[in-house]
Amino acid sequence: ELNSGLSFEQTQIIANALGIATEDGEPVTSAELYVVVDLPKRSTNTSANVPLRGIQPGGFDVRPGVTIVEGRSFEPGRNEIVAGRAAVRQFGNLALGEPVRFGQTEWMVVGIFEDGGSVSESELWCDVRVLQPAYRRGNSFQSVRVRLEEPSAIETLEAALARDPRVEVDVVAERAYYASQSRALSTFIRYVGYPVSILMAIGAIFAALNTMYASVAARTREIATLRALGFRPSAVALATLFESLVLALIGGVVGAGIVYLVFNGFTVSTLNGASFSQVVFDFAVTGDLLTQGIQVALFIGVLGGIFPALRAARLPVVTALREL
Repeated sequence: ELNSGLSFEQTQIIANALGIATEDGEPVTSAELYVVVDLPKRSTNTSANVPLRGIQPGGFDVRPGVTIVEGRSFEPGRNEIVAGRAAVRQFGNLALGEPVRFGQTEWMVVGIFEDGGSVSESELWCDVRVLQPAYRRGNSFQSVRVRLEEPSAIETLEAALARDPRVEVDVVAERAYYASQSRALSTFIRYVGYPVSILMAIGAIFAALNTMYASVAARTREIATLRALGFRPSAVALATLFESLVLALIGGVVGAGIVYLVFNGFTVSTLNGASFSQVVFDFAVTGDLLTQGIQVALFIGVLGGIFPALRAARLPVVTALREL
């Protein structure tokens, strides 16, 4: 959005294009302006870039999930802002009812909003008509958000604007837009996070091997006794492997519980390279992730227990008894 520019006339053309939903005969749109302001980060007390978005009255209508949870919404024409819940948790100087200064302009924080944990909660919002003169943007905008008649209407809207020579814009679904914005972070996590996880898994396999070899060595008498009583080598191997799986399952469940308690809902912020501003997000430790973690733990238990199980199965009875 920082690299985009739209005139007021172009935003009106977009607002009246085909495919956009209407309420009481008016299109549900919001022409918006996006600037970056400085706020101190609570964790480090260092300066951070925070997005300040100027929206039109329809800005709340195109985001039906937004709810003011504290205070009230800003009044048009006044230097008032509402802050996202995530921004309030991560950045300072956003206390409800307190003034905050950006450049030469002083703003009053009058409300705090939530949007289901979306990226909008990382932002500050105000009246776009107040933001324009504060940052000497004239009558310009950078983006237009719209509510479609239905999801498939995005193709109708894109075709209508492509035929109009007065505008040259990209029509992108919000989900796809933010997915592209977060691609750099996702790539970093994949290329750094997965190798680290694999190294930790290899270490866990060796730990399981040591544990099970020690268990077999400590139970030589029991294993020899079982073999002498007529238990088949396969039964001894399965019992040893089952023990490894039980230990791995206990470790996986305990680890999953700790991860859930510590990281689920944990709020962090990172720099969005596309907009040069901070994006605040919460970790979500879902049931699927917990299941995957326990499955990996069981897989480690199999790899860590199979060789000790074979050793237990091949342990000669006479040799085992002589070792005691």
